[in-house]
Amino acid sequence: MKKFEFPENFLWGGAIASAQADGAFDADGKGLTTQDCRYFDPSWDFDTIYKQNAYVSDMTNKGFEKAQMDLSTDYYPLRRGIDFYHEYPNDVKLFEELGMKIFRTSLCWARIFPNGDDPEPNLEGLNFYRKLFAMLKKSGIKIFVTIQHYDIPVNLVNKYGGWKNTIVGELFVRYVELLFQEFGEIVDYWLPFNEINAGRFAHWDGLSIISENESNLDQTIFESLHNQFIANAKIVKLSRKMLGKNNIGAMIAAFTYYPATCNPNDIVQAIRDERYANYFYFDVMARGAYPRYMEEYFDKTGVELRISQADKELLKDNTVDFLAFSYYASMLASADESWEVTSGNMAGAVYANPYLKKSDFGWTIDPQGLRIQLNKLYDRYQLPLFIAENGLGAFDKLENGKVHDPYRIEYLREHVKAIGNALEDGVEVFGYTMWGIIDIVSCGPLTMDKRYGVVYVDRDNKGHGSNRRFKKDSFDWYKRCIESNGQHLGANCSQINKTNNLKERKK
Repeated sequence: MKKFEFPENFLWGGAIASAQADGAFDADGKGLTTQDCRYFDPSWDFDTIYKQNAYVSDMTNKGFEKAQMDLSTDYYPLRRGIDFYHEYPNDVKLFEELGMKIFRTSLCWARIFPNGDDPEPNLEGLNFYRKLFAMLKKSGIKIFVTIQHYDIPVNLVNKYGGWKNTIVGELFVRYVELLFQEFGEIVDYWLPFNEINAGRFAHWDGLSIISENESNLDQTIFESLHNQFIANAKIVKLSRKMLGKNNIGAMIAAFTYYPATCNPNDIVQAIRDERYANYFYFDVMARGAYPRYMEEYFDKTGVELRISQADKELLKDNTVDFLAFSYYASMLASADESWEVTSGNMAGAVYANPYLKKSDFGWTIDPQGLRIQLNKLYDRYQLPLFIAENGLGAFDKLENGKVHDPYRIEYLREHVKAIGNALEDGVEVFGYTMWGIIDIVSCGPLTMDKRYGVVYVDRDNKGHGSNRRFKKDSFDWYKRCIESNGQHLGANCSQINKTNNLKERKK
């Protein structure tokens, strides 16, 4: 059997989000963001954080008002992150040592326009990104920018109501125009919205709307999503004019659905679930039109969208250049609600698959689901694919400066194999950025102990610790994977370390 090979220029890398990593929430003129306002009590127990409600930090009117008055970091871990804002020079050196080909990070809108509608940008914020990007380029690392990764300036919620207001979309496009002017030549790939389908299941993160304020939540959600679709199309149009490149992508949190049984009702349910969870968003941004199957959905939910002819033409004429997605777990679709439930990404309870193992947090571990997702998306859209997020959250233990994480190595190995299998299947995949390449505050639970990285950051859920960085065993494994372009996946940690020591002696 022929061994799979990755393309010679395959982009191996890692990803973070500014809201989860940067910290320095009030430094150098930065404004307060929606993610800065998410509340976490470090005294909560495991069940409260991870089982009862992964969104104990979701915003209400009371919580949002309180967060804006309390400017401490005690109960707002995203305000401190891992202090990437100050530590990035050392972190980029680690990325270079790892051999990363590409780094995906998001920009903080409020660091550049503190209020979102300021007449002039904050020059210190622009300078931070200018220095970060210059160092990445000097290290030979390509730059993948997510323009909005869940956080917007709080002023845009207080003044306009978040993404349900078309004015926010106009301000966003104005912001992006500045980014293209400043960084258009140095940034390699642009992604206007992280996991745009999160607006459906994580309303505060995706759309910056407070659910309890909405009398017709479904209506508000899809009006807000439409505003994001229009902003996305305008950004594609702007990039053609200003940059002359084909480097604008669209991204979803991809959910791989299997029918729970061969009952035809379960198969129909799987088709419907996948349409509403995955395809709707890509159909609009990659095919350029609202799909017909959404007419039934809107009718059932009472959603009425006013889509002008100009909107339709804008969407049709300005489709994206590539598709990106996050993949963590698969799930089952069934018309029978008696199946056992588990959790997956941020989508809430899903049916558990008896054929699959689960992570520490109840997420199914399914490398084959990644291969299946890659095939489905490529068959449907025939566009280049980029895996923007994938990884294993786990309870890592630092012992004498070492972290032994064979479970993460196994997870990464099997998912890299699945990408290779998809390449064999004929799928066009051009990059992979492992999520949380360095430990950051986890987005859902807002904890540090749910760790994804190949670099350990010495901070706990209370923000205590030295903040020092330690390379995990998986760091050496991933380095070898990148060096070999995905060909050397089976070596254990001791073999990797012996190889590295031999190289050092030869030097």
